[in-house]
Amino acid sequence: MTINEVFPNPTVKQVIFQIRFPNLFFLESKVGDFQLKIMKEFPESSLIYRKQIVFADVGPEVIKSQIQEDHDENKSRKIWQFKSSKGYRLNVLTDSLDITSEHHKTYKNEGGDKFRDIIEYVISNFLEIAKVPIIVRVGLRYIDECPLPSKDNETFERYYNSVFPLKRFDVSLSDEMVFRTITKIDEYKIRYEESLMRLSDEEYRLKLDFDGFAENIDSDKCMEVTDKLHDIISDEYLKTIKEPVKEYMRTSNK
Repeated sequence: MTINEVFPNPTVKQVIFQIRFPNLFFLESKVGDFQLKIMKEFPESSLIYRKQIVFADVGPEVIKSQIQEDHDENKSRKIWQFKSSKGYRLNVLTDSLDITSEHHKTYKNEGGDKFRDIIEYVISNFLEIAKVPIIVRVGLRYIDECPLPSKDNETFERYYNSVFPLKRFDVSLSDEMVFRTITKIDEYKIRYEESLMRLSDEEYRLKLDFDGFAENIDSDKCMEVTDKLHDIISDEYLKTIKEPVKEYMRTSNK
């Protein structure tokens, strides 16, 4: 059971695709070739240095200069960042690649920009440059902020098949509710998080966070695995929401 409708007002706020691979020492010399391959879709590019921050609880025997020396050896990481005219953001590191969308409408259905197309475009070009045989981790994450017109049990149960124990803890009396699990579905894993999100004294949302992943995947199976992760997440999302949420998404917010 997957979503086959493109909604004008989807609840999804952010979608992230990521692959991790063994640290590629040669990748820096190949980034220029990769940039040329994807330039048509990702014309904007920049180099970012991510600072490493160390929090240490040290005793009197530890010499401060030694801490600084150890930290300086790994004080920053290079991130090659590319942006598309459609709003996608691509980050490339020597051991990972991720694509973020904050305007997501559909994964592969007709009627909107397909996130699957951009994933396949990036991955196929990347694997031509960096012939990685094994992907250490393939991940797909959806973060949704779903409507809650009234903060009471009746409304909550009308909108959602929630895992919250509402018979024991009334949502109208609760400032915070959080549930998280990491479970296995077939040969894949998914982290599911459901939380009551407070925007103001009068406005709340139900935040749904689905993070599906698989490990040690042959690189030529990357899209096949990503499709399966999407189907699992889509299925779990549809198990959570009810018809009023779908009606909310069918109504344009513009």
